[in-house]
Amino acid sequence: MANRKICIITGTRAEYGLLCRIMREIQNDDELDLQLVVTGMHLSPEFGLTYKQIEEDGFEIDEKIEMLLSSDTPPGIAKSMGIAILGFADAFQRLQPDVLVLLGDRFEILSAAQTALVMRIPVAHISGGELTEGAIDESIRHSLTKMSHIHFTANEEYTKRVIQLGEQPNRVFNVGDLGVENIRKMSFLSKEELDEFYGYNLKKFFLVTFHPCTLEVETAEEQMANLLLALNDFPDYQIIFTKSNADSEGRRINQLIDDYTATNPDRVKSFFSLGQLRYLSTMKYSKLVIGNSSSGVTEAPALSRPTINIGSRQEGRLMASSIINCNPIKDDIIKSIQWALSTEFQRSLAHINLKYDGTTTSKNIINLLKNIDLRDIIKKSFYDIN
Repeated sequence: MANRKICIITGTRAEYGLLCRIMREIQNDDELDLQLVVTGMHLSPEFGLTYKQIEEDGFEIDEKIEMLLSSDTPPGIAKSMGIAILGFADAFQRLQPDVLVLLGDRFEILSAAQTALVMRIPVAHISGGELTEGAIDESIRHSLTKMSHIHFTANEEYTKRVIQLGEQPNRVFNVGDLGVENIRKMSFLSKEELDEFYGYNLKKFFLVTFHPCTLEVETAEEQMANLLLALNDFPDYQIIFTKSNADSEGRRINQLIDDYTATNPDRVKSFFSLGQLRYLSTMKYSKLVIGNSSSGVTEAPALSRPTINIGSRQEGRLMASSIINCNPIKDDIIKSIQWALSTEFQRSLAHINLKYDGTTTSKNIINLLKNIDLRDIIKKSFYDIN
């Protein structure tokens, strides 16, 4: 019997970091064949050409799908999605995958799912049922649920939500969170190794990542400016920025980061991608995680790091007690950082109520992908909750 062909799509550095362990598991399984399709920011010089890191990690890329236009306006993003569908159609026709594995809620992934739906390719979706009410990701994620046939959720609440969307319970599997599994199994870089990479001794520093709230109209620049003004109130702290994704207004945020880095070269550094190991190792030694990235909600609490979650992008997600939510206003951000650094709050980190966990998430996913019956799986019936 031929091996089952598992096709994984990745369009951002964060997706790749979460999927990497699954890809290794597939590579090492005699009954599965890995097909890897790379798209989006991975192929953009502006965002660091991170497909090279994937190849350096020992993965063979089966298809590279160019899709990003130079514009990060809403019409530009919409046109990029159309270009992606054309590329995915050709790629899937050549690869003939048995199962397509998609993670999360990015617009690149929506294009892949739309193509798979028409081409009758079963889709396994990771991280369904979650909420991000301040971004278009919210609608994309739930749309992916309806176009998928196998569902891998991070906890019981999200499992119930996917079923609430009409998915059959025997196709929804609570496997845990991939990001937290990475933390549980990772051999972190030492402080000395990080110092060597960054080029100076990291003493007290913040790890900052800020993305546009894509359901808000032209707020990213003002919100990012307020964050930078707030950071000026903490001159004794070094700052490590990881830059924004290719979302609407993402390029403007990155320009502001570049300008801020240039005017504060002795205490600020910025990167398109640190890679999973270096990013999580940096998070481990940071004083605070600041911004609106999902990693501040999922991974940071597992490392007992406080998070300042700014604005509405992550609204709706389950939040651990180590997360401080604040408005994207300078004074609110300053007060939140001061509270997070206080002795009282730091003591509370010994008792974080984690909302996400995972230890065997990748193996659980691989076992299900290998053994699930795919016959007639694309014919879905709606599950009604009585």
